[in-house]
Order: sequence, then C-alpha cells, then structure tokens
Amino acid sequence: MGFTVAIDGPAAAGKGTIAQRLAAHYGFAYLDTGLLYRAIGRVAHERGLDLDDAAAMGEVARALDPAVLDDGSLRGREAGELASRVAIHAPVRAALTEFQRGFARRPGGAVLDGRDIGTVICPEAEVKIFVTASAEVRARRRTDELLAKGRAVDYETILAEVRARDERDSGRAAAPLRAAPDAALLDTSELDIEEAFQAACRIVDASPHPRNGA
Repeated sequence: MGFTVAIDGPAAAGKGTIAQRLAAHYGFAYLDTGLLYRAIGRVAHERGLDLDDAAAMGEVARALDPAVLDDGSLRGREAGELASRVAIHAPVRAALTEFQRGFARRPGGAVLDGRDIGTVICPEAEVKIFVTASAEVRARRRTDELLAKGRAVDYETILAEVRARDERDSGRAAAPLRAAPDAALLDTSELDIEEAFQAACRIVDASPHPRNGA
C-alpha cells in the first residue's frame, strides 16, 4: 500500500520546499510535477513550436524523456512562464496523468507537489495540503530570490506576473488551480520555512492512514 501526500498551491507559496522536506523527513519519494510542464514548455520553445497549439503540446508531452527533469535550469523564472502556458492544454495534462499517478502509488510512499494533485491526479491521497500565501508576499519572495542571484528585477513587475499567472492557472478549463474540498489549508504568509514545515508535519501526522514503517 502506498501513502500519498498531495501538495498544491500557487507559485512561490513554498510548496516545493515543504514537499521536499516532508519527503526527506518521512522517507518518501518526491516528484515536483511542475518540472514536467516546465520541461514540455522548454522543449517546445526550443523547437520553435506554437505553445498555444494544444495538439502539438500534447505530442511533446507524450514523447517527454523524464531524464530532462534533472536540468536545474528548469527551475528558473522563464521556464515557469513557459510551463504555465502549456499547462492549460487538456492533451498535455492527459499525457502526464498516468505517469504522475503511477509515481504517487509506488510502495514506500510519495510526495507530489503541483496545482492539481489533490483534485485531479490523486483525489484519494491520504494527505492533501493546499499551500498558499498572499500575492504580495509571494512576489516579494520571488523578487528577493532573483535579486540574491544577481538578477535585476522589479517588485511591481514580479507582482504583476504572479497575479497574471494566478489568474491563468485558476481560470484554465483543464484542472484549474484550486484546493480540494478535503485539503488542509496552510497559509505561509506569516511563517518562515521551518514553521511552515512543522505545520505540514502536524497535518501528515494527524492522518488516520498508516504510513509505511510507522
């Protein structure tokens, strides 16, 4: 029996860091599902394909080599914008659903983070957490992160991008960003990463479902 932790939420809310720490803490496998969409967007962009062509993006998704997920540059800002554009397409999401579900039910437990894990990919996950924060806080985090990397960025520009991405992700027809009805809400606006991680651990520990080795 697997034990799945589904973590959803908007960009820069902290879900990726929380998910990675939970996986390490409990000895679960970890999948950042956003990297799948980032990889598709990157491949399509490099091939000069139309990112608004749903059928073409579906073809890219079906042929995606999971090995490309190891490319650290996929976590950059540009790849994130490409991901948001291709993720709206139903053929793309359909192509990735089976892969994600197989990963989620592997023996030993798994943590997946994304935007539709608890609602579409793993609606019967043992634990569902929706990690969020205000747009202003998320934009400030992203701005500070980019400035620390030596990037010349403007907070107001980043805030506009965050809000636009939220609208795009929440308004798409295929698997829109939203919290599952039975997900625990974790607002990190006023929390540092350690506080957020500990709060997530409490949610996992409160699950009535037995964990492997627990």
